[in-house]
Amino acid sequence: MEKLDERTYKFALRVIKMVNALPNTKTSDVLGHQVLRSATSIGANVEEALGAISKREFIQKMSIAVKEARETHYWLRLIRDAGILSADQLNPLIQEALEIKMILSKT
Repeated sequence: MEKLDERTYKFALRVIKMVNALPNTKTSDVLGHQVLRSATSIGANVEEALGAISKREFIQKMSIAVKEARETHYWLRLIRDAGILSADQLNPLIQEALEIKMILSKT
């Protein structure tokens, strides 16, 4: 099984590539910025949680990671449903966001 920190890192890389593929429009710029911020924050907070010096800090950072995963899942669905990128392009990312969200929620 892939380690959570590595999985969230690879997910962030995939989102970066997806954002770079967005068309050059105002809507894409706004949504791209939002999803890029939240998706990269997931892994950053997981990394911080793994380096936590207390159980309280670990829980706090993992809680933030869950919130960011939920937000990322939302933005990806919005980009897909607005027709900015196709379902074929986004469904694998949406599924991965959902799985990460579920894993983090149980952590």
